[in-house]
Amino acid sequence: MAQRLLLRRFLASIISRKPPQGRWAPLTSRAVQCSPGDLTVTPSQARSIYTTRVCTTTFNIQDGPDFQDRVVNSETPVVVDFHAQWCGPCKILGPRLEKVVAKQHGKVVMAKVDIDDHTDLALEYEVSAVPTVLAIKNGDVVDKFVGIKDEDQLEAFLKKLIG
Repeated sequence: MAQRLLLRRFLASIISRKPPQGRWAPLTSRAVQCSPGDLTVTPSQARSIYTTRVCTTTFNIQDGPDFQDRVVNSETPVVVDFHAQWCGPCKILGPRLEKVVAKQHGKVVMAKVDIDDHTDLALEYEVSAVPTVLAIKNGDVVDKFVGIKDEDQLEAFLKKLIG
């Protein structure tokens, strides 16, 4: 909340400034390869903006075909987090799981499935409680757990998946 307020104030101060010579300097950007910890630069004539680049080790499933393409047909092992927005334990497990997956540096990726939006997937994979986490390798479910785990247990779960 405080970060949002600071960001709003910062952006408002930038927007309210009068640009030199009556016009804004154009922003230009350049493409950068994604690797963990990258720092990308978007230069402009007036100033440089530095942003951190987040790699796509975690993604949200949009629909059934998206799940098929990005999870079932994936060559990389996938951890699937079945969650719900109203679920308190899911809000604890989600960031913890994302952190542990990010430490694997691309050896495993994470798909997030909201069971309220994708009840068909939840039924197909027999999800009866949330959070439910599946480990899928070569299109097959190789491991599963329900509920919250600490980081050590999550790391052991991923190591078993990666092999």
